[in-house]
Amino acid sequence: MKPYKTVCFHIKTTWHAIARLYNEQAAKYGYTASIGYVLLYIDTVEGTPATKIGPMIGMEPRSLTRMLKSLEESELIRRVQDKKDKRLVKIFLTEKGKEKKRDGKKGCQKV
Repeated sequence: MKPYKTVCFHIKTTWHAIARLYNEQAAKYGYTASIGYVLLYIDTVEGTPATKIGPMIGMEPRSLTRMLKSLEESELIRRVQDKKDKRLVKIFLTEKGKEKKRDGKKGCQKV
């Protein structure tokens, strides 16, 4: 059977088209779709434990760690260590991060 006649081929090509579309939208706001997903999943009020973000968006811990470091350097997020349990780190959006999150929501609505 030819690859283009399989369901998997069509699912994969469709997924790549969707990913390109999301990245094109995100690029209009100065970031990637992956960064947009991370920002969208951070709770604006309560923050989000760093360990919860990766599984929510299907990102490996190493990749997430690099991305969080980059987001922190870009002043989009801040990390806050739990006072009772030093192993727990919550991620909070800065004002700049909240603005980017709003942009991301707008971008999702346009797609």
